Amino acid sequence: MGAECAICGKKPVKGNQKVERGKPKYLGGNGRKTTGICRRWYRPNLQSLRMQVGETSQRVKVCVQCVRTGLVVKRIVRKPFTIDEKSSS
Repeated sequence: MGAECAICGKKPVKGNQKVERGKPKYLGGNGRKTTGICRRWYRPNLQSLRMQVGETSQRVKVCVQCVRTGLVVKRIVRKPFTIDEKSSS
């Protein structure tokens, strides 16, 4: 699926958007009244980035929570026109 996290599997979920009028009772009003309910999608905050998979890097869509918790290993970038010490010896 396109809109799904590659690590945790988080994907869009349906929910309700509620519109209300009135003043809450604890503030001295009659209470809140619902005047409209419509369906909506709650989408995860997905970012497309390159992730290190073994020796290669792979482009994946990952949610920001997985990036912040450190579940994603970003690809190793080296400076251009340099030679690795491991491969030269």
